[in-house]
Amino acid sequence: MQKYFQHWTWIAPATAWLLIAATLGGSISVFLLGVVLIATVLAAVHHAELVAHRVGEPFGTFLLAVAVTIIELGLIITLMLAAGDNAATLARDTIFAAVMIISNGLIGACIFVGAIMHKEQIFKQTGVSASLATLCALTILTLVLPNFTVSEPGPVYSESQLAFVAVVSFLLYATFVMVQTVRHRDYFLPAKTLVADEDVHADPPSDGQTLFSAIALIACLGAVVLLAKTLAPAIETAVASAGAPRAVVGVIIAALVLLPESVAAVRAAMANRLQTSINLGLGSALATIGLTIPAVAALSLTMGLPIALGLDTKSMVLLFLTLLVTTLTLGTGKTTVLQGVVHILIFAVFLFTTIVP
Repeated sequence: MQKYFQHWTWIAPATAWLLIAATLGGSISVFLLGVVLIATVLAAVHHAELVAHRVGEPFGTFLLAVAVTIIELGLIITLMLAAGDNAATLARDTIFAAVMIISNGLIGACIFVGAIMHKEQIFKQTGVSASLATLCALTILTLVLPNFTVSEPGPVYSESQLAFVAVVSFLLYATFVMVQTVRHRDYFLPAKTLVADEDVHADPPSDGQTLFSAIALIACLGAVVLLAKTLAPAIETAVASAGAPRAVVGVIIAALVLLPESVAAVRAAMANRLQTSINLGLGSALATIGLTIPAVAALSLTMGLPIALGLDTKSMVLLFLTLLVTTLTLGTGKTTVLQGVVHILIFAVFLFTTIVP
């Protein structure tokens, strides 16, 4: 019982909602809001993992990936509505940052930590190959192709093109979900349990505990979106004051919402469950594009907000390098420390060139 009902996991969202109510009547310290926001994000991943443990794999990683994406989508939409015409590139920057953070930072960290602790780790290549094929299609169609269409000048789609690509993105993701959870579920399950992990073999929570965690997860997600909306002006002001490019805002948003998934993925890699780490990472990247693009496209078409999806040349080079290296890294079913270092250093290049373009 103590394992499932840790006090901080419900105190954090409760405090978050109290602060949200307090901001309606006055200003609250940005530092306090930031601390509570991070605590609420970690509480969200705790409750998501409990529900995931109850429903089993790969439904568990799918649930966490969708939960994280809902947070990110809420942040993007609220910031786009608040910024209006100035938010044309926000969705693009956030989606690209999420792909780079997951494909290089998260997967690189998981491979590196897993290799340090277990030398060589294995995973099922069939499911990973399906995930990578879908990821390549989604990223190129949404972030690269707009630069080469001619119906509209600049890195943008025309209204009909945007609507079509939004439908295609959703269909690709929906098909992937069906394959992952129903038709070929076994492709995404660990090949075998190499070590005893108490989190895997522990008794699942009861129906009551699962229901409590599901309700608490919804409360956490709502609180994170509203707190981030409150913090958004301070983040944008800080980035502008530092003289950093506006794309840094997208990186901060993506890093913030991917924090719970990153913690869960690294923990799985440390427990020699790299399959779970990869499912979390690639599943979240797919959900980020497959759900965010249709949502922001609908927002753009219905409210007339501009949206630029095409990446600049530098970002396209980094994206192509990332897709190539990720395909090579995950193409053998085994990983070593070298592959982890390569991904981490590519991620470092991404961060540096974002700040110093």
